[in-house]
Amino acid sequence: MMSQMPQPTALSRCPSCEEPLEAGDRFCGACGYDLSTVPEPPQDHPTIAINGVGADASAPARAAPSVDWPVAPEVDTSDVPAPVHHAADIRGTDSGGSELPHPEHPEHPEHPHGDSPPGVRFDRPPEPDEYPLAPPAAESVAAAPGAPAVPADPRTADLPAPPAGGRTCVACRSGQVDTDGYCENCGHAQPRERDHMEKELGAVAAVSDRGLRHHRNEDAFAISSTALPDGSPAVVAIVCDGVSSATRPDEASLAASRAASESLMAALPLGTHPQQAMHEAIVSAAEAVNALADPSTAQGDHAPHVNAPACTIVGAVVTPALLIIGWVGDSRAYWVPVDRTSLPARLTEDDSWAAQMVAAGLMNEAEAYADERAHAITGWLGADAYELEPHTASFKPDRPGVVVVCTDGLWNYAEAAEDMAGAVPLDAAERPLHSAQVLVGHALDGGGHDNVTVAVLPFPAPVQGAGSA
Repeated sequence: MMSQMPQPTALSRCPSCEEPLEAGDRFCGACGYDLSTVPEPPQDHPTIAINGVGADASAPARAAPSVDWPVAPEVDTSDVPAPVHHAADIRGTDSGGSELPHPEHPEHPEHPHGDSPPGVRFDRPPEPDEYPLAPPAAESVAAAPGAPAVPADPRTADLPAPPAGGRTCVACRSGQVDTDGYCENCGHAQPRERDHMEKELGAVAAVSDRGLRHHRNEDAFAISSTALPDGSPAVVAIVCDGVSSATRPDEASLAASRAASESLMAALPLGTHPQQAMHEAIVSAAEAVNALADPSTAQGDHAPHVNAPACTIVGAVVTPALLIIGWVGDSRAYWVPVDRTSLPARLTEDDSWAAQMVAAGLMNEAEAYADERAHAITGWLGADAYELEPHTASFKPDRPGVVVVCTDGLWNYAEAAEDMAGAVPLDAAERPLHSAQVLVGHALDGGGHDNVTVAVLPFPAPVQGAGSA
C-alpha cells in the first residue's frame, strides 16, 4: 500500500485486485479471491539486536524478539558550533546512552534461516525486439527495376539521427520524440526519466522504479559519500516516498532527498556527529518540502496548508565503525549480516496508526495490522504535518553486513526482517547495485502495486574517494 495521510475509516481492499470490500465479505466480488486465505501480517518487531544478542526467552508468546527502542539523544539547537569528532571517538549508543554491547558471536540454532537462504534472481521477462510499426512515408526503396517502391523498414534502414537535443524512440529506435513525449513515427509513449532510475557510487547503490500499477514514480533517492575530518569515509543514502494523497508528491520526495543529502554532505566533513547531522538533515528536508506548499490554500493564521506536498524519509550514514539511521514516516531500514546464521533486524519503527496502537498496548500486532487504518501514516514531512519529530538511532555492528534502505513499495513484499534477508542476495556486500536491482525485481514480481525504491549500503564503509550522485 502506498503511504497515505491519516484519514477516516475506509473499506478494506482485495489483496489480489484492490477492489473495495464490504465488511464481512468472504470472497472478492470482482475477482472471486478467497479472503479467508489472506495470511496475518508477520510478527515483526523493530530491534537493535544487530550485534548477535538474542531475544529474552521469557517474552510473551505473541511478541517477536525485541528490545527497548533507542531514543535519539537531545540535539543541541544552540548556535555553538558542533564539536569535532573523529571516527574512533564516535561510540554506538542505546536508548540510555550506554555503549551497545559487543558479545562474542553467539550461535542462534533457533534462527529459522540457519542455512544461507538462496538469492533472488533479477529475471523479469525481456521486452520484445519487434513492434508493429508504420514506416515513415519519406523513406522507400525499390524492390526491383520497374517494380513499385516499398517503404523502408525503420528498424533496419539507415535513417538520419535526430537533431541536436532531440531524442530517439526507445520502441522503434528511429523516430523522433515530440515535446509531448510520444514518437512521431510509431506513436509509442516514451518512459519518463523517473520511471526507472539507477545510481551506483562505489560502496552504495540505489534503484527506483515506477512499479506496475502507478502512472508515475513518486519516490526519490540521493546517494553520496564524503570524508570525515580524520580522512575516514562516510557513505550516505536517502530514500523518500511521496504521500500519494497529497498534491505534487513527486516534487516533495525529490526536494526532500536532495536537501537531506546536501545537508549531510556539508555537516559530516566539519566533524558534526553523524547522529546530529542526520537530525539536522531531516529538518532541512522538511523545510524544503514546506517551501513547496501554496500559501493561498491556508485557512486562517493557525490552519495548516491544505493538502500540501508531503513525503516520508529514511536515511543511513555508514562509516568504518558506525551506522546511523534517521527517519520520519513508514519508509524503513533493515540490517542484513553477511553471515546469514546471524540474525537480521529492522532498524526503524513506523510512524503509522498500527504501530501506535501496538505501542500503546491497545491492540496486538495481528489485530492492528488487520485493520484498514493500519498503514495510515502518523508522521511525514510537509507543511500540514502536525509536528516534526525526526527519529535517529546509532548502531555499532560487530560484524560485516549490508543496510537496506527502502520505501514500502519493497517492504510490503518482505515485511519481516527474516523475509528481507531472504530476498537480499548473498553477495550483496560485494555487488550493491545488483542487489538493489534484485530487490526491486522482488517487489515487481510480487505485484508491483506501489512505486519501489531501495538503496543498499555495505558495512563497514570501505575506504574510497568521495563523490555524490
